[in-house]
Amino acid sequence: MIPYGHHVISQEDVDAVTAVLRSDWLTTGPAVEAFENDLGTWTGGAPAVAVSSGTAALHVAYAAIGVQPGDEVITTPLTFVATQATAALLGARLVFADISPDTGNIDPEQVARLVTPRTKVIAAVDYAGHPADMEALRAIADGCGAVLLEDAAHSLGSTLRGRPVGSLADVTTLSFFPTKNITTGEGGAVVSADTDLLARARRFARQGLVREAGQLRYSQEGPWHQEVHALGLNYRLPDILAALGSRQLASLPDFKRRRSEIKAVYDAALGGIPGVDVPACRPHADPMWHLYPLRVPSERRRAVYEHLRASGVGVQVNYIPAYWHPVFEDMGYARGLCPRAEDYYSRELSLPMYPSLTDEQVGTVIRSVGAALETA
Repeated sequence: MIPYGHHVISQEDVDAVTAVLRSDWLTTGPAVEAFENDLGTWTGGAPAVAVSSGTAALHVAYAAIGVQPGDEVITTPLTFVATQATAALLGARLVFADISPDTGNIDPEQVARLVTPRTKVIAAVDYAGHPADMEALRAIADGCGAVLLEDAAHSLGSTLRGRPVGSLADVTTLSFFPTKNITTGEGGAVVSADTDLLARARRFARQGLVREAGQLRYSQEGPWHQEVHALGLNYRLPDILAALGSRQLASLPDFKRRRSEIKAVYDAALGGIPGVDVPACRPHADPMWHLYPLRVPSERRRAVYEHLRASGVGVQVNYIPAYWHPVFEDMGYARGLCPRAEDYYSRELSLPMYPSLTDEQVGTVIRSVGAALETA
């Protein structure tokens, strides 16, 4: 089976992890700090807090922003459910804005119509690696006093008008799951140029612990003393995984180049098929293509999916509209809320996309898609 996504691990990656295993630090040590610093080279210099997963990064970011019951978070339904779940767990009311059909990203015009005095966060997602329209979203967020969050789980390495993802929003979250652009096995990060917000993020992700002498309430207790002023959670990323992340970042330019090559071949082979849409790329965007979201006729999507799977091509569907999940249905969200996102979902198939995909495998995928469309 050719999977739709797969990690790429080199001997240098293995050596970096092995070196940490032989060191004095397995967690919360120098490799974590080094990885956070290394991320800055890809985020326009914006500092980062490394955490244990992309979901943790979202939870930490919302907590650092100060999301609480009564706040509204405007977001897209075309994403993995973690984008919404982590805000809902803090008591936020989710407001779903429809997408732009070309990119699958949240549509700023739809966002503007949904802003209220309770809008706390506008949370965009860079679907498939293509940056959202952050300039338009920035204007909306600034106009209503909301925090602009970019869920960049798909887009580390992407740029918009020459500016890297990580420098476009008030706070950006990253994921390093094995199928993402780089991997730490499990892992994520919160990125922000706002030093106060980042300090709150770091503290929340380290169980709320305060150790700095000048910030302790009871500093006379002794040099061992530490306090919790606000509750946090253990979302630490171990040094073992951070070392892998730093090594993976060194390979990111090669990963991006290969992903772009694969997309170009797919586009050339599949772009002229009637009823089929290949992923769009807007002017001024330079995506790191995390997914290749092909769209086929909705009435044939399942048959094409099953034919490809039976042929050994591990296609996937990304994603079920978030409010279709029963947990949100039980909160009162109904199907039909975002018709463009629902149409996109009904047609979407993610073809295999990862740097170690060979030219021969790409050819196999293309031939299999053609055969599936002919017979489905």
